[in-house]
Amino acid sequence: MKRTERVVGALFLLSTCSFLIGSGMLEPILHRTDLLVSVDSDRMRVFAALFLELINAIAVVGIAMLLQPTLKKYHEAFAFGYFASRVMESSLLMISLIGPLILLALSKQTVSAGTSGDAYLQALGNLAVEAHYLLFDIAMLVLSLGSLLFCCILYRSRLVPRLLSIIGLIGYTGLLASSSLSVAGLDVGEVLYIPGAIFEIALPVWLIVKGFNRHTQATAK
Repeated sequence: MKRTERVVGALFLLSTCSFLIGSGMLEPILHRTDLLVSVDSDRMRVFAALFLELINAIAVVGIAMLLQPTLKKYHEAFAFGYFASRVMESSLLMISLIGPLILLALSKQTVSAGTSGDAYLQALGNLAVEAHYLLFDIAMLVLSLGSLLFCCILYRSRLVPRLLSIIGLIGYTGLLASSSLSVAGLDVGEVLYIPGAIFEIALPVWLIVKGFNRHTQATAK
Protein backbone atom coordinates (compact mmCIF):
# COMPACT_ATOMS: atom_id res chain seq x y z
CA MET A 1 0.00 0.00 0.00
CA LYS A 2 2.87 2.39 0.74
CA ARG A 3 4.12 1.88 -2.80
CA THR A 4 0.68 2.76 -4.20
CA GLU A 5 0.55 5.91 -2.09
CA ARG A 6 3.98 6.96 -3.32
CA VAL A 7 2.83 6.44 -6.90
CA VAL A 8 -0.27 8.56 -6.20
CA GLY A 9 1.96 11.27 -4.74
CA ALA A 10 4.24 11.13 -7.78
CA LEU A 11 1.22 11.35 -10.12
CA PHE A 12 -0.07 14.41 -8.24
CA LEU A 13 3.30 16.12 -8.69
CA LEU A 14 3.54 14.99 -12.33
CA SER A 15 0.04 16.33 -13.00
CA THR A 16 0.78 19.68 -11.36
CA CYS A 17 4.19 20.16 -12.98
CA SER A 18 3.14 19.09 -16.47
CA PHE A 19 0.10 21.37 -16.35
CA LEU A 20 2.03 24.37 -15.05
CA ILE A 21 4.79 23.99 -17.64
CA GLY A 22 2.39 23.20 -20.48
CA SER A 23 0.01 26.06 -19.76
CA GLY A 24 2.96 28.38 -19.16
CA MET A 25 4.18 27.60 -22.68
CA LEU A 26 0.75 27.86 -24.30
CA GLU A 27 -0.80 30.85 -22.52
CA PRO A 28 1.44 33.58 -24.01
CA ILE A 29 0.73 32.30 -27.53
CA LEU A 30 -3.04 32.21 -27.06
CA HIS A 31 -3.08 35.81 -25.80
CA ARG A 32 -1.19 37.36 -28.69
CA THR A 33 -3.06 39.72 -31.02
CA ASP A 34 -1.59 38.08 -34.14
CA LEU A 35 -2.92 34.73 -32.92
CA LEU A 36 -2.78 32.60 -36.05
CA VAL A 37 0.57 33.95 -37.18
CA SER A 38 2.14 33.36 -33.77
CA VAL A 39 0.72 29.84 -33.58
CA ASP A 40 2.18 29.00 -36.99
CA SER A 41 5.61 30.34 -36.01
CA ASP A 42 5.58 28.41 -32.69
CA ARG A 43 4.15 25.10 -33.85
CA MET A 44 6.66 22.92 -32.01
CA ARG A 45 6.12 24.88 -28.80
CA VAL A 46 2.36 24.41 -29.10
CA PHE A 47 2.75 20.66 -29.71
CA ALA A 48 5.07 20.37 -26.69
CA ALA A 49 2.60 22.29 -24.50
CA LEU A 50 -0.32 20.13 -25.63
CA PHE A 51 1.71 16.98 -24.94
CA LEU A 52 2.40 18.14 -21.39
CA GLU A 53 -1.26 18.97 -20.82
CA LEU A 54 -2.18 15.53 -22.16
CA ILE A 55 0.16 14.00 -19.57
CA ASN A 56 -1.72 15.98 -16.93
CA ALA A 57 -5.06 14.62 -18.12
CA ILE A 58 -3.78 11.03 -18.09
CA ALA A 59 -2.20 11.41 -14.64
CA VAL A 60 -5.55 12.64 -13.29
CA VAL A 61 -7.22 9.34 -14.22
CA GLY A 62 -4.33 7.38 -12.71
CA ILE A 63 -4.78 9.22 -9.40
CA ALA A 64 -8.50 8.43 -9.34
CA MET A 65 -7.98 4.74 -10.12
CA LEU A 66 -5.30 4.23 -7.48
CA LEU A 67 -7.14 6.10 -4.72
CA GLN A 68 -10.53 4.46 -5.31
CA PRO A 69 -9.87 1.19 -3.39
CA THR A 70 -8.75 3.10 -0.29
CA LEU A 71 -11.33 5.89 -0.33
CA LYS A 72 -14.35 3.60 -0.78
CA LYS A 73 -13.53 1.91 2.55
CA TYR A 74 -14.39 5.17 4.29
CA HIS A 75 -17.27 6.56 2.20
CA GLU A 76 -18.37 4.71 -0.93
CA ALA A 77 -20.62 7.45 -2.30
CA PHE A 78 -18.03 10.22 -1.88
CA ALA A 79 -15.31 7.95 -3.25
CA PHE A 80 -17.35 7.24 -6.37
CA GLY A 81 -18.13 10.94 -6.74
CA TYR A 82 -14.42 11.77 -6.58
CA PHE A 83 -13.55 9.03 -9.09
CA ALA A 84 -16.27 10.17 -11.50
CA SER A 85 -15.26 13.82 -11.21
CA ARG A 86 -11.63 13.08 -12.09
CA VAL A 87 -12.62 11.00 -15.10
CA MET A 88 -14.90 13.84 -16.25
CA GLU A 89 -12.14 16.37 -15.61
CA SER A 90 -9.67 14.34 -17.66
CA SER A 91 -12.15 13.99 -20.52
CA LEU A 92 -12.88 17.74 -20.57
CA LEU A 93 -9.18 18.59 -20.49
CA MET A 94 -8.50 16.28 -23.42
CA ILE A 95 -11.37 17.77 -25.41
CA SER A 96 -10.11 21.27 -24.62
CA LEU A 97 -6.86 20.45 -26.43
CA ILE A 98 -8.80 20.34 -29.70
CA GLY A 99 -8.99 24.16 -29.63
CA PRO A 100 -5.22 24.72 -30.01
CA LEU A 101 -5.10 21.94 -32.61
CA ILE A 102 -7.75 23.81 -34.60
CA LEU A 103 -5.57 26.92 -34.34
CA LEU A 104 -2.67 25.00 -35.88
CA ALA A 105 -4.88 23.97 -38.82
CA LEU A 106 -6.22 27.51 -39.25
CA SER A 107 -2.71 28.98 -39.15
CA LYS A 108 -1.78 26.94 -42.23
CA GLN A 109 -4.87 28.21 -44.04
CA THR A 110 -3.98 31.77 -43.06
CA VAL A 111 -0.63 31.47 -44.81
CA SER A 112 -2.23 30.15 -48.00
CA ALA A 113 -5.34 32.38 -47.96
CA GLY A 114 -3.49 35.67 -47.47
CA THR A 115 -5.41 38.77 -46.42
CA SER A 116 -8.61 37.76 -48.23
CA GLY A 117 -9.67 35.19 -45.62
CA ASP A 118 -7.80 36.64 -42.68
CA ALA A 119 -10.78 38.10 -40.78
CA TYR A 120 -12.85 34.93 -41.15
CA LEU A 121 -10.02 32.66 -40.02
CA GLN A 122 -9.17 35.00 -37.14
CA ALA A 123 -12.77 34.82 -35.94
CA LEU A 124 -12.66 31.02 -36.02
CA GLY A 125 -9.35 31.11 -34.15
CA ASN A 126 -10.79 33.32 -31.42
CA LEU A 127 -13.76 30.95 -31.11
CA ALA A 128 -11.39 27.99 -30.73
CA VAL A 129 -9.51 29.81 -27.95
CA GLU A 130 -12.75 30.68 -26.14
CA ALA A 131 -13.89 27.04 -26.35
CA HIS A 132 -10.52 25.91 -24.99
CA TYR A 133 -10.81 28.17 -21.93
CA LEU A 134 -14.49 27.38 -21.35
CA LEU A 135 -13.82 23.63 -21.31
CA PHE A 136 -10.90 24.19 -18.95
CA ASP A 137 -13.06 26.25 -16.58
CA ILE A 138 -15.74 23.55 -16.58
CA ALA A 139 -13.06 20.93 -15.91
CA MET A 140 -11.87 22.96 -12.91
CA LEU A 141 -15.46 23.27 -11.71
CA VAL A 142 -15.84 19.49 -11.84
CA LEU A 143 -12.43 19.02 -10.18
CA SER A 144 -13.32 21.33 -7.31
CA LEU A 145 -16.64 19.58 -6.60
CA GLY A 146 -15.09 16.12 -6.66
CA SER A 147 -12.06 17.17 -4.64
CA LEU A 148 -14.26 18.64 -1.91
CA LEU A 149 -15.67 15.13 -1.51
CA PHE A 150 -12.10 13.79 -1.45
CA CYS A 151 -11.06 16.23 1.28
CA CYS A 152 -14.18 15.40 3.29
CA ILE A 153 -13.12 11.73 3.28
CA LEU A 154 -9.59 12.71 4.33
CA TYR A 155 -10.93 14.91 7.13
CA ARG A 156 -13.37 12.32 8.51
CA SER A 157 -10.98 9.38 8.21
CA ARG A 158 -7.82 11.17 9.42
CA LEU A 159 -5.84 9.40 6.68
CA VAL A 160 -3.72 12.55 6.62
CA PRO A 161 -3.41 15.33 9.23
CA ARG A 162 -6.64 17.27 9.52
CA LEU A 163 -4.86 20.57 8.94
CA LEU A 164 -3.91 19.30 5.48
CA SER A 165 -7.52 18.29 4.82
CA ILE A 166 -8.73 21.73 5.91
CA ILE A 167 -6.27 23.42 3.54
CA GLY A 168 -7.69 21.23 0.78
CA LEU A 169 -11.28 22.14 1.67
CA ILE A 170 -10.40 25.84 1.63
CA GLY A 171 -8.42 25.49 -1.58
CA TYR A 172 -11.08 23.65 -3.54
CA THR A 173 -13.78 25.99 -2.26
CA GLY A 174 -11.72 28.83 -3.70
CA LEU A 175 -11.29 26.93 -6.96
CA LEU A 176 -15.04 26.28 -7.09
CA ALA A 177 -15.75 29.99 -6.67
CA SER A 178 -13.10 31.01 -9.19
CA SER A 179 -14.14 28.50 -11.85
CA SER A 180 -17.84 29.31 -11.38
CA LEU A 181 -17.13 33.00 -11.91
CA SER A 182 -14.96 32.21 -14.93
CA VAL A 183 -17.72 30.16 -16.53
CA ALA A 184 -20.02 33.14 -15.92
CA GLY A 185 -17.52 35.37 -17.72
CA LEU A 186 -15.99 37.05 -14.66
CA ASP A 187 -12.23 36.97 -14.12
CA VAL A 188 -11.09 37.25 -10.49
CA GLY A 189 -7.46 36.41 -11.14
CA GLU A 190 -5.48 33.55 -9.64
CA VAL A 191 -5.51 34.49 -5.95
CA LEU A 192 -8.21 31.90 -5.18
CA TYR A 193 -5.97 29.16 -6.61
CA ILE A 194 -3.28 29.60 -3.95
CA PRO A 195 -4.68 27.39 -1.11
CA GLY A 196 -5.49 24.63 -3.60
CA ALA A 197 -2.00 24.85 -5.07
CA ILE A 198 -0.50 24.52 -1.57
CA PHE A 199 -2.62 21.42 -0.96
CA GLU A 200 -1.71 19.79 -4.27
CA ILE A 201 1.97 20.15 -3.42
CA ALA A 202 1.77 19.32 0.30
CA LEU A 203 -0.47 16.24 -0.10
CA PRO A 204 1.74 14.36 -2.59
CA VAL A 205 4.85 15.16 -0.56
CA TRP A 206 3.08 13.76 2.53
CA LEU A 207 2.00 10.62 0.62
CA ILE A 208 5.52 10.02 -0.68
CA VAL A 209 7.19 10.55 2.71
CA LYS A 210 4.57 9.31 5.20
CA GLY A 211 1.69 7.71 3.32
CA PHE A 212 -1.83 7.37 4.69
CA ASN A 213 -2.44 6.78 8.39
CA ARG A 214 -3.48 3.12 8.35
CA HIS A 215 -4.43 3.08 12.04
CA THR A 216 -7.76 4.75 11.32
CA GLN A 217 -10.87 2.61 11.27
CA ALA A 218 -12.70 2.28 7.96
CA THR A 219 -16.39 3.11 8.19
CA ALA A 220 -17.81 2.94 4.68
CA LYS A 221 -21.18 4.56 4.03
